[in-house]
Formats: sequence, structure tokens, C-alpha cells
Amino acid sequence: MRIGIDARLINETGVGRYIRNLISELAQLDKTNRYIVFVRDDCWNPPNERWERRVVDIHWHSVAEQILMPWMFMGEHLDLVHIPYFNVPIFYPGKFVVTIHDLTILHFDTGKASTLPMPLYKLRRLGYHLALAVGLRRAQKIIAVSQTTKQEIIDHFQIDSDKIVVTYEGVDEAIIRQKAISNKQKSIVLEPYYLYVGNAYPHKNLETLLRAFLHRKEKLVFVGREDFFYRQIKSFVHALALEDRVIFFGQASDGQLTNLYTHATALVFPSLMEGFGLPALEALSFGCPVIVSDIPVFHEILGDQVTYFNPLDEKDLNEKLTREVKRPKKFFGTYSWSTLASDTLTIYQHVVLV
Repeated sequence: MRIGIDARLINETGVGRYIRNLISELAQLDKTNRYIVFVRDDCWNPPNERWERRVVDIHWHSVAEQILMPWMFMGEHLDLVHIPYFNVPIFYPGKFVVTIHDLTILHFDTGKASTLPMPLYKLRRLGYHLALAVGLRRAQKIIAVSQTTKQEIIDHFQIDSDKIVVTYEGVDEAIIRQKAISNKQKSIVLEPYYLYVGNAYPHKNLETLLRAFLHRKEKLVFVGREDFFYRQIKSFVHALALEDRVIFFGQASDGQLTNLYTHATALVFPSLMEGFGLPALEALSFGCPVIVSDIPVFHEILGDQVTYFNPLDEKDLNEKLTREVKRPKKFFGTYSWSTLASDTLTIYQHVVLV
């Protein structure tokens, strides 16, 4: 088979980690098929001779993406294309599978971060919805990262359940290898602290988290790349006069992230909606206590290893922070990227042979 992977988001957080791990595991697992990987620059190097790079400077979520990416795929004579995000090229006539991580774009408006006038942003958002609806129906298979996300797809788009396959994400081996080192190192944050890892999009519910810290003395460390939303959160921190207790760490390396997980009092994850919740899984793998919002996907992925709180009630969160934090049980690594890659390869083979 000749398989294409749209990896233009490979350097991003979230979906980028999914793409990086999928490619890394497939390169070790699959000794037969050839892969064409589409990236935006030449910073990614093919892992072996069966993998090739194609540089396409086409931004995601753009009109150019819908018009030009189908031509790029067709020019490579691919048996299958994997789109690892919701930006499906609806005019591509060949076989493709798509991974849906979550459907937060349908629930939460991020128009304040757009440079477009609001009417044009609303029109563009409608375009996302229409492209997604058409793309999901045209895809040969849909990969969801949780049963919760699968059910969301069914509820919103009335897609046949048999068309959707759940493949759970895992914890990076690069991070796990740092564990022994982090246990011997001093904390890079000198005072007791709670930790949040991720972006600052509206559905992450960080304002509730900050209000819960109004009457607390511990530090709160945010780890994530600075963007429009993090700048908004910084303004909110200033309005609450919490500058002396909140640390904006920025983007962390694997070594820094493992140190932060290892020494944190707990990871706090207050999201109103998630597709999987990878930082919580990573924290558990380091024995870091985890406090999460009481939403279905966290019950599915994390079970009884974490402490739950009402994400709409900062008083409930403050109470859970005040209690002795539940220590996670031994983490057995139920979720792994190698399993995800194996399941994904099975999907590729099924789709091409049908």
C-alpha cells in the first residue's frame, strides 16, 4: 500500500503529539507499506527508506487547504490518506480515514481570537461544520480517541456506529524514560504548587480554576505555549491580583514536564469538554495525583484513580484542593501508542482491501 498522512500539524501540541507518536510507532511496526508524509516545512526527517516527506506550505483551516490538498494527494497516487484532524479535504475523491479528537469546535466559540470580522468568523465556523459533516460521511472509516468522542460524532452527525473505531492514545516513551531522572532531581519550582498542562482555550475552564485559588496560598503553574488565549488568562490573573501565586511556565521540554509532574501536589484539569485528556494520563504515569472535572470522558479514561469536582463550581474545586489528595494506584500503562498504531494499521488494511 501507498499511504499518505497529512502531518502539517506535527509540531503543534495535542494533535501534533498524536501525529508524532503514530508515525514513530508505524515506522517500527510496518515493514511493508510505503508512506508519504505531508508537512509544512523540512523539520521532520523520514525514519527509514519506506517513508518520504512532501513539503506543502498550506495552512490548515483555510480555503487553500480544501482546494490544493486534494491535488497534492492525487498527485501521489495514494491507496489511502489519513487525515489526523477534523480538517477533512472534502473534494478529495480517493479513500481516506479521519481521526476526530473531540468536537469542541461545535460547542465553544473562539471568535474573540480571530482577526476576521465577527460575521465572517461566524461564516467560517459554519464552513467548518459543513466540511466536517460532509467529510465524515465521505470517509471510509472514522477514528475516535474515546468512546465519549465516538458517541458525540453519532449524536451530532447521525453516523453509523460501525463506521467509527475507537483507538486510545498513550503516554510518550520519551517522557517515561525521564521518570527515573526526575525522581532524583530537585523540583524546578521551589514552592509547593498545583499544575495545569495544556492550552487556554475557553472550554479548558481556566477562569474557574483561578477563582478557586483566590483564597489559597499555594502556587499554580500553567504549562502551555503562549497565544491569544493565554494572554487573556494573564489579564484575568491580573484582575484577580493573583500574580504572586500564578506561574506561567510556557512550553516545557520533556525533561521539564516530567520534573513538573513528579513534584506537583496535583495536576488540576478543569475542562468542560475533552476528547481524551492526555495530560491527566501522563500525570498518573508519574504517580502525580490528579483532580479533574466531572465529565464523561474522564470517567471513561481515568476511572477511580482521580478526584472529581463540579467544573461549574469553584467552591467545590477549592474543597477538593483542600482535602488530602487521592494518590493514584499503580499505573499499568493500559494505554499505549504502540497499540494505537497497531489498531490504526489494521484500519488502513481493512479500508484498502474493501
